[in-house]
Amino acid sequence: MSMRAAGAEALGLIYEEADSLDERRWDDWLALFLPDCEYWMPMWETEEALNTDPQRQLSHIYYASRAGLEDRIVRIRSGRSPASSPIARTTHMIGRTLEADAAGGGLEVRTSWSCHVFFPVVSRDHTFHGRSRYVLARRDGALKIEKKKIELMNDYIPSMLDVYCV
Repeated sequence: MSMRAAGAEALGLIYEEADSLDERRWDDWLALFLPDCEYWMPMWETEEALNTDPQRQLSHIYYASRAGLEDRIVRIRSGRSPASSPIARTTHMIGRTLEADAAGGGLEVRTSWSCHVFFPVVSRDHTFHGRSRYVLARRDGALKIEKKKIELMNDYIPSMLDVYCV
């Protein structure tokens, strides 16, 4: 497959992730991730640098595998998660994307993004924005997310933040 075709496939996967979150198609969203994926949104250590070790430093969100993401979705679906009841309404906007070969034959994709979130509990909206770095790997003929690292640029969080907001 050419790099151009792989890039188009990668972009389609990233758009599908955003659509799945906005449409609350949780099973479709989870299926985009490998079982041994890493999903990480580090906190800022300083105004210029993010934390670098999710095991020893604070993170906004960290899941070491898809099992953690699956558990989060179970809590969201239950309606018993105070952080997501009622669930916020979201619209994800994907900005520029850059693709490069990743170690091990995968594909690395960097994006800029914003997510417009309406919080029904307080009748307010907020826009989160940042950059994400994906490492994608081909398994069973399809690209899947092996790693997702989210750099949240505006980390003032007005009420709550969850996986569907970034």
